[in-house]
This record gives sequence, structure tokens and C-alpha cells, in this order.
Amino acid sequence: EVRLVESGGGEVHPGESLRLSCAASGITFSAYDMSWIRQAPGKGPEWFSLINPTGTGTQYSASLEGRFTVSRDNTKNTLYLQMKSLKVEDTAVYYCATNKMGRLWADYIPPSDGYWGQGTQVTVST
Repeated sequence: EVRLVESGGGEVHPGESLRLSCAASGITFSAYDMSWIRQAPGKGPEWFSLINPTGTGTQYSASLEGRFTVSRDNTKNTLYLQMKSLKVEDTAVYYCATNKMGRLWADYIPPSDGYWGQGTQVTVST
């Protein structure tokens, strides 16, 4: 059984930082591209980051303005997202996801029958 479990969300003030984690099991994690996707209240899912299997290649949505950094530790089967200078508009449920082929590209949102975590809530409020 494939499991992706996000953690690290919470409520913070604008300008603060958070680090999210995504623990993977049931897949050969080191062979998979991984993405971070978020969904804000009342909006559709938004792709914003991906990382290649070795961690040597990353892509981000331009809308992030360089505030987020994705990384991975294949020895721990874990994906990370370091978020800094958080804004109110970053409020969303954050998901890690990939597809069954393990190959992703910018702006691509894996289908519902791909591999998704349950999400972790990030709330940025004044």
C-alpha cells in the first residue's frame, strides 16, 4: 500500500516560516519525482513545486517569488518543503503527490488515482 503522510502544518503569522514533511512508504521513493500542491479555500488545486528523484533538479511556480524550497532525503523516504516569509494568501491545505509513473513536470497535477497524501493545513493569519 502506498502512503504519503504530510506533517508540519499549523497556524503562523505573516512573515514567519514553516517546514512541511511528507513521509513516503510503499513506493521506491528514490525513483519518483515528487510534487507539492496546495488548495486554498474555495479554489482548485495549485501545483507549485516539484523535485526530481535525486534532488538535483527542482522547479517552482513563479508566483512563489523564491520563498519556498523543496528538498528530499531518500535515506529517510521523506520530502520536505521549507516555507519562509509566509503570506496570508499562502493559507491552504498542502499535499505531496506523485503519479504512478513517478514522472512529473511543472504545472502538472497528478490524477486522483495517483498517489496523494491526506494534506496538512497551513494557516497564515494576522
